[in-house]
Amino acid sequence: RNGDCTEHGKCLPDLKKYLLLLFLNEYGLTDFDYYISPINKKRMISNDMALGLLFVSQTGFGALGNSFLLGLYIITFFIGPKLRPIDLLLTHLAFVNELVLLLKGIPQTMAIFGLTNFLDDVGCKLLFYFHRVARDLSLCTTCLLSGFQAITLSPTTSQWVKLKARAPKYLFPFCLLCWTFHLLANWVILAYFKSPKRSNNITESHDYIYCVATFPVSFYIALYVFISALPEFFCVGIMMGTSAYMIFILYKHHQRVQYIHGNSLTPKGSPESRATHTILLLVIMFVSFYSINSLLGLYIHYGKYSSWLIHISAFLAACFPACSSFVLMVSDSYIHKYYLGFWEKIMR
Repeated sequence: RNGDCTEHGKCLPDLKKYLLLLFLNEYGLTDFDYYISPINKKRMISNDMALGLLFVSQTGFGALGNSFLLGLYIITFFIGPKLRPIDLLLTHLAFVNELVLLLKGIPQTMAIFGLTNFLDDVGCKLLFYFHRVARDLSLCTTCLLSGFQAITLSPTTSQWVKLKARAPKYLFPFCLLCWTFHLLANWVILAYFKSPKRSNNITESHDYIYCVATFPVSFYIALYVFISALPEFFCVGIMMGTSAYMIFILYKHHQRVQYIHGNSLTPKGSPESRATHTILLLVIMFVSFYSINSLLGLYIHYGKYSSWLIHISAFLAACFPACSSFVLMVSDSYIHKYYLGFWEKIMR
């Protein structure tokens, strides 16, 4: 195949090795394509190293940012100033994003570096179950954030006063409801994930590098996938609707301020306005990464399968959990206030 054999006898050992690797490849035991070309093998190793370092950086920095926010909110709750109602949702978002990063980033990095069979069936089931729950909770919490901020920003009229007063009381029950719903809704996926060591071709198989999902081709599975996607579309729709409403309110407020002050410099925005900009940025980030990753997932499922596409999909899915904490730290002035208050108590 390489064109470097001059005698028939010298080619026989290479031919035997090629046939052996071809046979092993049929059972998923090796990759014979890269055995043939050493250049491709070196290229694959260097690409895997770069991709592995990228996942390590994303997981490490993202986990560090979420851990900082979690620690800051917990310490502030006990010894600092009174937290805002929305800080409960931000704490919850940091916690579930931490879970998403650790449950996806660590095994994905291990798989990139060649450790693909480090989980048994129980490990695969639990890993994908809790990652799916954490991912759905991140979506649910971002949806609650956008809805709560839209209520906070709404005009103070007789129609909204009661809702604005009651909304903070419902944040914790809604978080519990999200946990209960997603823990129960994702229970069914435990039956279909297994270790790649025990995978077979009897059912339609989806390879996640370090685990394999085997779904029987049936109407009920397709119906379950459709029904399970409805809450995601519902939450994304709410986020887009509340974001449009908040943009409209901010635009009307900006016009009012411009009318009052004329061409003079307008004063700095209110805390509610700055918080709304932060929530809008989080929502835009989430919807963007979610949409791109969903389209890529459909292409992987119905189009061309590639381990690189699997890794890219995992990287995109972890972008929002990794970046959201830094967006909050940069744009939320209350986080600066909590940090300064904590630092002053330490220095006393």
